[in-house]
Amino acid sequence: MRDTKTRDAEKASEGDKKLPLTILIVEDHAAVRRLLRRELEALAAEVVECENGAEAASTYARVQPDVVLMDIQMPGMNGLVATKRIKKADAGARVIIVTDYDQIEFRTAAAEAGACGYVTKTDLSQLKGLIQEVVR
Repeated sequence: MRDTKTRDAEKASEGDKKLPLTILIVEDHAAVRRLLRRELEALAAEVVECENGAEAASTYARVQPDVVLMDIQMPGMNGLVATKRIKKADAGARVIIVTDYDQIEFRTAAAEAGACGYVTKTDLSQLKGLIQEVVR
């Protein structure tokens, strides 16, 4: 029988393993894209970036990522419209909204657009766990 410390250490190391995932980051601010990439490179085999919703829709079709991290407010096509387009093309697409907005109306709109998760940029600590959860 293994002790609690051994099990906890194994669980921690499992959470740090690189998964065979491709993650698409859709964010108009380069600094936020860099931050997200740094956080996710240890988790995912490949991280692809887009600057706006229109680019995300075409990149999704080409790359077929396992998870999309989508900002809401971007120039041109916003993240909610892009999420709807992606979900229309692939009902199984897993889109997690990553945004500054924490209001219920944005959360509701994201769910209606087909997003499977919602994280605020002020609390990215739950992002890795949410990604692991949606790909199971």
